[in-house]
Amino acid sequence: MVKQELANRPDNTAFTQQRLPAWQPMLSAGIIIPGFVLIGLAFIGIGVALFVTSRSIQVLEIDYTGVETSHPCFTCSDPDVKKCVCQLDFTIDSLFKGPVFFYYGLNNYFQNYRKYGASKDDDQLSGDLSNFKSPSDTCSPYEYDSNNNDKPIAPCGSIANSMFNDTFKLYQKVNGSKKLVPFDGKGIAWWTDYNVKYRNPDVSPLKNAFNGTVKPLFWPKPAYELDPSDPANNGFINQDFLVWMRRAALPDFRKLYRRITEGDYRLGLPAGDYNLEIAYNYPVLSFDGRKKVVFSNVSWMGGKNEFLGIAYLVIGSMCVFMSLVMLIVYAKFKFPEED
Repeated sequence: MVKQELANRPDNTAFTQQRLPAWQPMLSAGIIIPGFVLIGLAFIGIGVALFVTSRSIQVLEIDYTGVETSHPCFTCSDPDVKKCVCQLDFTIDSLFKGPVFFYYGLNNYFQNYRKYGASKDDDQLSGDLSNFKSPSDTCSPYEYDSNNNDKPIAPCGSIANSMFNDTFKLYQKVNGSKKLVPFDGKGIAWWTDYNVKYRNPDVSPLKNAFNGTVKPLFWPKPAYELDPSDPANNGFINQDFLVWMRRAALPDFRKLYRRITEGDYRLGLPAGDYNLEIAYNYPVLSFDGRKKVVFSNVSWMGGKNEFLGIAYLVIGSMCVFMSLVMLIVYAKFKFPEED
């Protein structure tokens, strides 16, 4: 028994026997109070910089749900109306500095719902042909199309089935005519989604990989025809599809649709009158949702977010305030030996 205890005893070294030299700061009022002041001032400085920068970012939001009868999109909001196009006119008073990011936004839409988030087949989305014909049961109830001889759906699942499909065209009104503002839709998805997580099958042409499958129930066209103008932007690596599949954490969110960085608009949107043409396809009134478009530019800190700057200001102010409280307490109640 004694031999076993000796065998289990740690080596007689400075590390295992905890004899290494150590340093422990002696915290005193002369260290803590100036420390709190310095930390508070640093946080206040960072907070002011973040807040001022955030306030300089331009944001324009336009709701196009069409709830009000006087709204240009009211007719299109009726789910029985198909292939409806509505137009919104708006004015920009001063230069909207570029690059301009164009988003679509949805409210009261819970993409973070667990069952909704799990409703996809990762193997199918990575290009595994065997999962085209036999999708995972996690895609239920959008696994097979019961109205089409129970053919497998590709891509399957609730997330893909509910993909946002409104489309937009932006025009600038110039001398009584409309000038198309070019959109750039390349590289709007996460790099890891496009290059790692989602892949198309190694089949040419891509259409052949989808033989024996059907498109999602709510899609107007199959995955291999999502972008007729760019064959490389089809299937599971379509930029709009990738953006939608990256689920939002909160029920009110916006997703990047396009960038405005080309031609006469590379420096931004000039002041003037604009017309937004909307192909209204996506229903939201059934769940009391709202739709909007958002124009925004960015800064070194990203998009507009005043909360971060306010948080730094609050924490910095609390640190300075607490340092004053500690100074008063120390001056009033300090012990003689601490002088």
